[in-house]
Amino acid sequence: MAEQSVATAETESGVLARTSVAPGVAILGTDENIRFANAAFVSLIGHPVDEVVGKPLSAFYDMHRAEFACLAGVREAIAAGKEFCGTLHAEQFVAELCLVPVRDEAGAPRQFVVVMRDITGADRAEVELKETSRRFHDLFEHLPAGVVVHGPDTKILAANHVAAQWLGTNVEQMIGRGADDPAWRFIRKDNSPMQVAEQPVCRTIASKRNLSNLVIGVEHGEPQGKLWALCNTYHVCENGQLSEVVVCFTDCTELKRTEESLQKSEERLRLILQGSNDASWDWNLTTGELYYAPRWWQMVGRAENELPADEWLWLRLTHPEDQSRVLETFERALVGEKSAYEFELRLQHKDGHYVPVLLRGHIQRDAHGKAVRVSGTNTDLTERKAAESRIHQLAYFDYLTGLPNRRFLMEELHKLLSRSTRNGQIGALLFIDLDNFKLLNDTMGHDVGDLLLRQAAHRLRHTVREGDYVARLGGDEFVIVLDELGTDMKTAAAEADLVGHKVLAVCAEDYALPGRAYRSTATIGITLFDGHSEGVEALLKQADVAMYQAKAAGRNTLRFFDPIMQATIDQRYELEHDLREGLLRHEFRLFCQPQFDAAGRLVGGEVLLRWQHPQRGLVAPAEFVATAEATGLMVPVGRWVLGESCRRLAAWADDPVLGTIPLSVNVSAQQVRTPRFAADTLAVIADTGADPSRLSLELTESLLAENIEDVIEKMNRLKQAGIHFSIDDFGTGYSSLSYLKRFPLETLKIDQSFVHDILRDPNAAAIVEVIITLARKLGLQVVAEGVEQEAQRELLRQGGCDRFQGYLLGMPVSIDEFARRYGAAH
Repeated sequence: MAEQSVATAETESGVLARTSVAPGVAILGTDENIRFANAAFVSLIGHPVDEVVGKPLSAFYDMHRAEFACLAGVREAIAAGKEFCGTLHAEQFVAELCLVPVRDEAGAPRQFVVVMRDITGADRAEVELKETSRRFHDLFEHLPAGVVVHGPDTKILAANHVAAQWLGTNVEQMIGRGADDPAWRFIRKDNSPMQVAEQPVCRTIASKRNLSNLVIGVEHGEPQGKLWALCNTYHVCENGQLSEVVVCFTDCTELKRTEESLQKSEERLRLILQGSNDASWDWNLTTGELYYAPRWWQMVGRAENELPADEWLWLRLTHPEDQSRVLETFERALVGEKSAYEFELRLQHKDGHYVPVLLRGHIQRDAHGKAVRVSGTNTDLTERKAAESRIHQLAYFDYLTGLPNRRFLMEELHKLLSRSTRNGQIGALLFIDLDNFKLLNDTMGHDVGDLLLRQAAHRLRHTVREGDYVARLGGDEFVIVLDELGTDMKTAAAEADLVGHKVLAVCAEDYALPGRAYRSTATIGITLFDGHSEGVEALLKQADVAMYQAKAAGRNTLRFFDPIMQATIDQRYELEHDLREGLLRHEFRLFCQPQFDAAGRLVGGEVLLRWQHPQRGLVAPAEFVATAEATGLMVPVGRWVLGESCRRLAAWADDPVLGTIPLSVNVSAQQVRTPRFAADTLAVIADTGADPSRLSLELTESLLAENIEDVIEKMNRLKQAGIHFSIDDFGTGYSSLSYLKRFPLETLKIDQSFVHDILRDPNAAAIVEVIITLARKLGLQVVAEGVEQEAQRELLRQGGCDRFQGYLLGMPVSIDEFARRYGAAH
């Protein structure tokens, strides 16, 4: 039972017992040598722990001196395997010493537990107590530890102020209160409530045994919270009956909080390592001992210690290509001044593949700066490398075809141009556009279009040499970059031409599409480059211009860029610059052309855009709209046109004539495709105060063949607000009649090319007749634009046309002039 008591006490004390001012505890072997000693024991002996462990008690005290006679009793008790208690009178202290054997299953002593308690203060107090009871009372009150004396019924007989303060009360209130008093709120080490029977005094009374190093807490309100103490109990018997229980405790709140914080930190570290899947290791450079955690062995696919865990195991498993770099980095870290280092390496898995690893190490150095220990972690980078590869794939390669994308192409072209400057080699850039791809996409769907793009990419990839690049710019546009075609322009051009014709041939082969074989072709623009080329963007633009020249020549062919084309590019750059400046300088002007009904009454006007260029004068839309659309400037220009038109509608609201007619405003496809087109249009109406029922938006026919559901949704939203819609230049684009009836349209405008030929071309007249008939079937009005002759108007009127627009009836004029001519004041 004594051994059990000691073991219980040691178990309950935990970390606190080994680090507090509690009794000194040591474990002795049967050879009397000390195997373990806690801090209190070492402190009493007065020697460092490394000098205490491994030596007997007799190494520190002379057993032949009378005051150390108890050590002879210790030796005899060890030899006999018995318990022993005595008093050790050292020069600096007096200690109570108890020795208890710990036996094996056969009952033989295996080791001995020594508990040595400093009773110097108590011994002197006892002397002083004999001299005066006052000194005892002073000592009791001024002890740094809390002391509570209980009777056999657990009621408190005496207590000092330290105990009262720790319990949150005063001594007077404590006297007479028992363990079952509801005011006590004791808690266990795990913070759970402590039952009355578990309280130290109750356990001591029940077992009639002293308790040592029991951690107990008491729950206080804010701001104190929980307080903790290391508790010891002593029972006093008179005539064989328990008469008193003395409970002593030392506050260890900070130590307990530190321990809890340490436990939380260790748990966080464990969770972090577990969550991060890191493998820890430790290398003692002095002894050569190396420890690999289980996760390290798992990382290389082996059982623990399957291979000799010597100091160079990790280097033997390192990829041969990494070994010299890794070893050099490691050795440089050891002799350097920094304590931390990291590098990447590849460790061989048991199955033969290499695991990418990030090794982080921390170096411990002695007083002379010499590295004596290295510890760290290995992080498996397999998933991160896969993610990086995936990110790189997404950033630099086209998801549909797997080909390099524009970003990849631009970076590689920069490198090739730099290399051409050094080696004088000529390269070529082939800009490839698939003919009529948009029509395929619109008629057969995007899935079929994607299938054709993948097949085309596969053909292009297998047409070029190894080392050449094939990239997809987007849509149906591809680029091939040919490198090192020689140092002669003619030779390089011949090589590029040969590859270009191979590309035309493979692109013209049938494509295997669902349910049919589809025949398509490609058009190619080629530009050559060397170290003197202007730059990557210029090369792409040159090849793009050459490609459009090839399309103009009939498609399914190729063209080389030449200097004459450069003038076209320069003009386009200049026009783009001027357009941006013109938008900022408010150089755009609104013109308006009237529309009349069959009786000659003014029934509307079409808003037209003009550009008042500072050098070129008044510029018609035909000269700048294509460039504005290609550069994205048509969206802000279109917003300006819409805003100014609505302001005019609001200004004319009270005019008896102009206040009754609608204005037709052309809206570009780019503008309609913007996500906020409907919201922005309604905002303009609200801001200007224009009547939405007098606004008609003219859309191009081709717009109705793209993103149909999105366009319909936006049109319906604006239609509900009162805005009207018409199709401009009907008959010149592509639209499905099955879709046409789904759009909230009110008007079809016959393109002026048909009106122009209506008197001399039967086909044109037939088309106009079909358009008017179709409009009647769909309940739409018809406007003919470009009417220049009375005979044209009469023929259109007889055919059922509703409104007329053209030079015969009224030329486009500035919007101010329009108001003067057609307003009520005229």
